[in-house]
Amino acid sequence: MTIRRRDLLALAGAAALSPALPWIARSADNPGVYDLQRFGNARILHMTDTHAQLSPVYFREPSVNLGIGAMAGKPPHLVGRAFLERFGIKPDSADAYAFTCLDFEKSAARFGKLGGFAHLKTLIDRLRSDAGPGRSVLLDGGDLWQGTGLANTMQGADMVEAANLLGIEAMTGHWEFTYGEKALRANLDRFKGEFLAQNVFLTEEAAFNDAKAFDPASGRVFKPALIKEIGGARIAIIGQAFPYVPIAHPKRFTPDWSFGIRDEELQKLVDTLRTNDSVDAVLLLSHNGMDVDLKLAGRVRGIDVILGGHTHDAIPQPIPITNAGGTTLVTNAGSSGKFLGVLDLELAKGRVSDVRYHLLPVFSELLKPDAAMVALIEKMREPHAADYAQKLATADRLLYRRGNFGGTVDQLICEALLSQFDAEIALSPGFRWGNSILPGQPVTMEDVLSETAISYPQSYAVSMTGGQIKDILEDVCDNLFNADPYYQQGGDMVRVGGFGYACSPGEMVGRRISELKLDNGRRLEASKSYKVAGWASVNEQQGTPVWDLFAKHLASAKTPGQHGSPVTLRGVDDNPGIGGPR
Repeated sequence: MTIRRRDLLALAGAAALSPALPWIARSADNPGVYDLQRFGNARILHMTDTHAQLSPVYFREPSVNLGIGAMAGKPPHLVGRAFLERFGIKPDSADAYAFTCLDFEKSAARFGKLGGFAHLKTLIDRLRSDAGPGRSVLLDGGDLWQGTGLANTMQGADMVEAANLLGIEAMTGHWEFTYGEKALRANLDRFKGEFLAQNVFLTEEAAFNDAKAFDPASGRVFKPALIKEIGGARIAIIGQAFPYVPIAHPKRFTPDWSFGIRDEELQKLVDTLRTNDSVDAVLLLSHNGMDVDLKLAGRVRGIDVILGGHTHDAIPQPIPITNAGGTTLVTNAGSSGKFLGVLDLELAKGRVSDVRYHLLPVFSELLKPDAAMVALIEKMREPHAADYAQKLATADRLLYRRGNFGGTVDQLICEALLSQFDAEIALSPGFRWGNSILPGQPVTMEDVLSETAISYPQSYAVSMTGGQIKDILEDVCDNLFNADPYYQQGGDMVRVGGFGYACSPGEMVGRRISELKLDNGRRLEASKSYKVAGWASVNEQQGTPVWDLFAKHLASAKTPGQHGSPVTLRGVDDNPGIGGPR
């Protein structure tokens, strides 16, 4: 898609959300799919949330991505046909396959897998060559080092090697922090680019004890920004790491660091870059999540474009947000290596005069894999290849995770937890990463690890009352549907097994969850205790890694359980964030 800045400025506000913008249709049968017209004097290439997927993948986009209140019907909360209509994408096309869940199985057979670092390398090199020497930069928005068994075993070191070969010049972080400070810093010592995070500071105690920091005077742990000379212009790139690391993950991984959105500090930094450093453009490389970025764009002036990540939203055109200083364009570039954002800027002295933006699906069958990257990946995988190739089962349905309330992968994980712990109830976290597996395909140990590979994988069983279980659901639901984006941490609803419930996303906190019933039809009693199995607790556990438990269950050849969702949605029937099977 080609979007010019003047078009976006003219369309700012309600008109910007109309479906009338032009779309340049692409087809996986079109060899010129990646032939972009040269434009401007600076090309910014942006990838995010690859979750260590070095090889091409299937990844089904969500059929449920609800926007509530002011965000209802607005990007990124559109799915299926509503998404196609909003962005002018032709149904039954390669783009429809890449960007939506519609006809996923049929389209997967037609268009194949997407992503893969060897294919990304070919595309990136081509786009950089097209831009010309000294006119491009490659940025990564975080969640680069986590998401596979290999990355988990090597604590992200494999992804550092791949990133260096790919040519990433700056990145920010999220799951990278879950390897702990020692592993993080060891990886950054080997990383040839810059790690940027303006919003990570030392705690008071750590600062008192002279803990390591990029700027001890301010307490900033990492370099906040980078100025790049591109095409004769000065571009400031600010890093914005995931703001809620110690809340969403065990605090023991980052005990000396405090996080947060910190938009006041961000405004000061932008002002300094504009005034003291005389930059021509300011970009925010963000891992906030798109809803947070949309709010931040209205509060912080002086940012030209936010290159967003975290929520795995693949949005074909920038969303313009007006603020006291003008307009900021907000983008988000999907996940799993499926997409590459291409931001072409026409820069004049001290300003961006025009913009063109493309979010390119990375169709692996259209791109010849780069030989050097293939060799690197094979070398890193070789010691583990036999273990990863172990076949555990055959998929009896489409296995996927992404969606606000459930996915078939987590249904199977919940079944495994119920079975292995002889529990009444199972809870599985609503992670948004994890590949899809087509019906009839083998399920291997590598597939299991692509759904479970984290640094705190221990499974466990505890006793909880029905009231405590409801409170957990209400808390996670408020994180997902809070009217204030600054209270949303990303991720999806916790997955459940052994019971079902009704959810009214538009209600207030404490009133969204109701009708909790066990699979036997009995009501979940608030004061009664139940045996609950789970994994990925922020509290330290000593149990079996969930991947071993899940693999054992799959290999047992037991008949799979329920295929439908255990969640009944209330009050959202006409919401365009629902489309296709739930």
